[in-house]
Amino acid sequence: MNRFALLEFLSHGFKYVFPPAKGSLVRGVPTAVAAEPLKSRFLGDGDPPEVWPYAEGTVRGISIEPLYKGAPKAALRDPKFYAVLALCDAIRGGRTRERNLAIELLGNEINA
Repeated sequence: MNRFALLEFLSHGFKYVFPPAKGSLVRGVPTAVAAEPLKSRFLGDGDPPEVWPYAEGTVRGISIEPLYKGAPKAALRDPKFYAVLALCDAIRGGRTRERNLAIELLGNEINA
């Protein structure tokens, strides 16, 4: 696997290939900056968090379509996988600071 090429794609092309489809206020699973490892590094701005719609979720927030329909359920079973998916969502739809930190943290995971 070419790790450098994967990180390049995630950094520069991911948000164009998989643009975040945001929706209405729903119950779901926090993602992007609303989930770790980013949540503890940014102050909340008062807006509702981004969540994957999921009936068994515990947080109300603005829905963001997950990369795969089964992602919320799978992420809740595996914390490391959850963190990687949340970082991917921060790259897809986050602000510049959030995206840059997500790229850095995802690069650490890819190269670990």
